[in-house]
Amino acid sequence: MIVGLTGGIGSGKSTVARAFGERGIPWIDADDVAREVVAPGEPALEAIRQRHGEAVLHDDGTLNRARLREIIFEQPEERAWLESVTHPRVRERILAHLERLKGEGAPYVLLVSPLLFESGQDALVDFTVVIDIPEQMQLSRTLKRDDVSETQVRAILAAQMPRDERRARADAVIDNSQDTAHMRHQVAKLDERLRAAESSA
Repeated sequence: MIVGLTGGIGSGKSTVARAFGERGIPWIDADDVAREVVAPGEPALEAIRQRHGEAVLHDDGTLNRARLREIIFEQPEERAWLESVTHPRVRERILAHLERLKGEGAPYVLLVSPLLFESGQDALVDFTVVIDIPEQMQLSRTLKRDDVSETQVRAILAAQMPRDERRARADAVIDNSQDTAHMRHQVAKLDERLRAAESSA
């Protein structure tokens, strides 16, 4: 079984994924795959360079993600172009990684993706889990964690699926607005549920 794990920016997807990992569940992070497909030597990076020039590259030839982020949030059509270049490659590579993980014998595997619903990646999974926190908490956690402006964080929030809609589409919701112990308790209960579902399938 493939379980999709998603949530808005700053909701704690990586922290929750690690909690599942401690219980023996492997995962793949779509953000990591998105970085793979724009690494030096990859066709997607060359396409980005040809469209936006050397300004979107660091001196070592890697992608300047902060600069590209500015461009796509200022120009929605550029965001659409970037997604048309990267999303098919990300999807293809995610499928390859999932096949590899499924062969390792775990009861189920996680696909951690901030845009699980928005990108259509939910079509790749059998069960969806949304990590949920209030929007104001998303804002404060992201500002504390990332080197971004409040304007940029609000733009990212606006571009993501509304909280209520994300919750409505979930098969299960983890409330990550309290302490770590509260989150781990929910992960343990859900892990038991998913193992039981997989063993009876």
